[in-house]
Amino acid sequence: MYKRRHQDLLSNKKRGFTLIEMLVTLSIISILAAVAIPYAETAVKRAHEMELREALRTIRSSIDRLNQDWKDGKISKLSDSVSDNGYPKTLKVLLEGADSSGAKDKKLKYLRRIPCDPFADQTTPAMEQWGLKSYEDDPDSISWGGQDVYDVYSRSDKKAMDGSLYDDW
Repeated sequence: MYKRRHQDLLSNKKRGFTLIEMLVTLSIISILAAVAIPYAETAVKRAHEMELREALRTIRSSIDRLNQDWKDGKISKLSDSVSDNGYPKTLKVLLEGADSSGAKDKKLKYLRRIPCDPFADQTTPAMEQWGLKSYEDDPDSISWGGQDVYDVYSRSDKKAMDGSLYDDW
């Protein structure tokens, strides 16, 4: 009986972890976490940059399609939503559409929704997140002339991973 009780005590001792084993394990986990966190932050920033590029490409190609349709005569030259040089007066025109020259009361729409700027405050409506440039504005102008929407840019003053500023994209 003594022998059996002694074996039970020995087997119970072998089941747990020692304090040193726990400290070594925690040290290894903390080193791995310290190495992984910068990679995770970089991956998130890279994803936001890709999202920004896609949003800019989407809006700019919609503006260009509207301008081309205006040049081709698909959009009425008398439309109140398009400027004299064929660009939308606001971003809202891309959503609501421009007056078609073919069918009366028909509008040509170019976007289902305005993409969000991933570096902007997400509580702001997407249409207000973008900086706008008019056809008649200077290329380096930071204020919108208000005549039409020739281009869009991010209002973020942050730097991209390649060192450029997001508002220069």
